[in-house]
Amino acid sequence: MNEKPKTESTLHFLDYWRVIRSRKEIVLAVLFLVVITGTAYTFTLPKIYTAQARIAVNQDTAEIDPFNPSMMSGMRMYDPYFLRTQFEIIQSKPILYEVINRLNLQEAWGDEGEKVTKEVAYKILRASLNASQYRDTNLIALTVERQDPKEAARIANELADVYRDARLEFKRKEMNRAMDALSDELGKQQEKVSLAEQRVEDLRQDLDITVLQEGLGGLSVEKLRLQQLEADRIASRVEMLVEKARYEQMEMLSGDDLLMASSYVTRDPFIESMRAQIKDQDVMLSSLLENYGENHPEVKQTTAARDELAEKLKTALEGLKKGMRAQYIVAKSKYEALEEELRGVRTSEQKTQREKLLPFNKAMQELDIQHSIMTALKGRLAQEGISLEVPRTPVEIIDSAEAPSRPSSPNLILNVLMSIFIGLGSGVGLAYFIEYLDTSIKTADDVERWIELPVLGLIPQKVRPLIEEGPDSDHAEGYRVLRTNMAFTGEGPNKGAFAVLSGGAGEGKSTTCFNLAYVCAQQGEKVLLVDADLRRPIQHTILGVSNRFGLTNVLLRDVPVEETIKTTSVPNLHFLPSGRLPRTSLGVLDPKRIGELVQSLKAKYDVIFFDTSPLVGISDAAVVAKEMDGVLLVVQYRKYPRDMVMRAKQMLDTLGVPQVGVVLNNINIMRDDYYYYYHAYYSNYYSYRSAESSPAGIQTGTSA
Repeated sequence: MNEKPKTESTLHFLDYWRVIRSRKEIVLAVLFLVVITGTAYTFTLPKIYTAQARIAVNQDTAEIDPFNPSMMSGMRMYDPYFLRTQFEIIQSKPILYEVINRLNLQEAWGDEGEKVTKEVAYKILRASLNASQYRDTNLIALTVERQDPKEAARIANELADVYRDARLEFKRKEMNRAMDALSDELGKQQEKVSLAEQRVEDLRQDLDITVLQEGLGGLSVEKLRLQQLEADRIASRVEMLVEKARYEQMEMLSGDDLLMASSYVTRDPFIESMRAQIKDQDVMLSSLLENYGENHPEVKQTTAARDELAEKLKTALEGLKKGMRAQYIVAKSKYEALEEELRGVRTSEQKTQREKLLPFNKAMQELDIQHSIMTALKGRLAQEGISLEVPRTPVEIIDSAEAPSRPSSPNLILNVLMSIFIGLGSGVGLAYFIEYLDTSIKTADDVERWIELPVLGLIPQKVRPLIEEGPDSDHAEGYRVLRTNMAFTGEGPNKGAFAVLSGGAGEGKSTTCFNLAYVCAQQGEKVLLVDADLRRPIQHTILGVSNRFGLTNVLLRDVPVEETIKTTSVPNLHFLPSGRLPRTSLGVLDPKRIGELVQSLKAKYDVIFFDTSPLVGISDAAVVAKEMDGVLLVVQYRKYPRDMVMRAKQMLDTLGVPQVGVVLNNINIMRDDYYYYYHAYYSNYYSYRSAESSPAGIQTGTSA
């Protein structure tokens, strides 16, 4: 029965807007309720004041580093977890407990002189506190929210002070513990040095080792002698090589070359004197030869003196060569003697090294290592002592908290805006939810999708019988369109007997039936309106006629049909009342009698409209509809679930009754903009037509 339709239409944005527009009362009601509730709740909330202190949190380093002055104190290794760790420390129990103790918050937050427990005070303070970081900085904001503005500022400032003192105290304790540990270790190291010194002294006495220098680098006599011999050997070898080079150089020279080199090699004063005298004789001989011949006595004498000097110089040079050779031989002998002595001392040193100096040197090395460790510990202890006295600022208070003059909460404007947004969201959500639950017929598309019948007419709300509104009513055109669609839409007949029925009660079928008969009569058709709703007849009240005799009397064959049909004030419109229903209504609506009556009436009237009872739940409408040329199904806008309408459609299909179409009745044109424009078009059109037909309208049109 509630099967899925064959085709589904795609939802448009306007479809969602129509839902909101049609349910605007719900949306506005929810919005109003939420806003009023939110505003009232805001006024009942206590006023909360927010105070904030800002602190700069640095890592634990001294302002001035006396042991590394080349590095600036601001250049520290970045720790990505440092500030996050400090957040947790600030909000930890030790810090907050100290704040509670300093401000005596247990008594301040107690009732009637009774203190609250420290755990309760901690929970209250923890709920009032919020620590946050300024991005890309080491600044932390300590925010405290309390009902008392002075108390909020006092707690924020005290929290900053407690955290700063805790950081300083923690670093001081840490350094004191480190110094105590260093002092203990230094005492142990001094004992190790004493033991090492005692071992060195014992070995020196046992091995009879003479050390010329105590401590690191101490030398034994054998080692000192070996070093001295090595130095003498090296010096003797250098001397030997120098003498050899001088001797060999002099041996390779002769004549004037030997004479020139000897003055630079030996620096002998005798040779230098002889060279000077020879030069003087050469000068004198040159001067005499300019004035005298070679056989002159003075020339000969001078020549003989020069030759004698040259012979003496040659003899001296030969003696010089022999002396240099002798010096070379002496230097070589000295070098060979030192080499032999050094070889013997080395042999003795190696033997001593194996027997005595090796364990002694190991003991000395161990003593040196222990001495270096003790020296390093002393230096580290002195460094920590100096560092302890260097000023530190791990926490710096940038801004102290001040008592706020205005509350930060509740924010009336913000709460109202939030209430508006929440109310709108809730209202729209509720509207869509109700729309989802609402399975009634809402649009002409719903009719064609679920009932699979054409929509012949769209009738707005608050439509009265046209006999009351008049033929020029704005609503009359809707029924004229309905009549036109009945005549030209589909393959159904446009003349004969028609039943106007609905699936349930109260869907407006009686008014629709009357107004349809009214417009047909206006158009010149001879119309008979039959009130076949025997249980709740209403047509006679519309026309203002008696219902004493009517259809029931005709069907019971009490009176002929001609005597029960009444003329009305509407030209061409006749009326057959329902008549009073007898106490025993069983068999009144006999199909055979209904068929005979319809056939007889069709011969006298162009169109016959039967107003019947609801189709679902009552059998009267089915009996009447079976004998009709066509039925017109009236569906009220947004009233019954579509299952009822579909059930009525299935009943008509089962009876095999020709179905002309559907009238969508009682449409709320103010909710649905589509129907609003549809209705407004007819209203404006007929208003314009009425204005044109009036004398004033003619004058206006002429002047235009």
